[in-house]
Amino acid sequence: MPEDHIRNRDFSSEFQFQASRSGGPGGQHVNTSSTKVELRFDVDDSSLLTDDEKERIKNKLPNRINNENILVISSQQSRSQHANRERTVEKFYKLINAALQPEKKRKPTRPSKAAKEKRLQEKKKLSEKKEARKKPGAG
Repeated sequence: MPEDHIRNRDFSSEFQFQASRSGGPGGQHVNTSSTKVELRFDVDDSSLLTDDEKERIKNKLPNRINNENILVISSQQSRSQHANRERTVEKFYKLINAALQPEKKRKPTRPSKAAKEKRLQEKKKLSEKKEARKKPGAG
């Protein structure tokens, strides 16, 4: 599924933003302004996602979704609330895109003939080493 597939949908009407004070650099400015931004997205109430997509998102992002099925993404990297808001939206699209990527099927493989031979040689060497440790005449 190409990334454009998700980017073409405008989720902005379904976002809820909450600003709060953040730690980190900023000096006295940090104590007076709310620059940390938290994006909340209700996965179940989204009209832009199919039921299948909602289930995949819930299965792939369980640590970011709370008990009310709300996806929470926050950013406090910048001193600017606007920059942090843009960063949360960018994170949202990356997470959703990654969650909706189909899993690649594993192709079963077998060890090569050379790998089998090497393994057997290693076993033989180890066996000989252990045999050499035994006392002469013992078993």
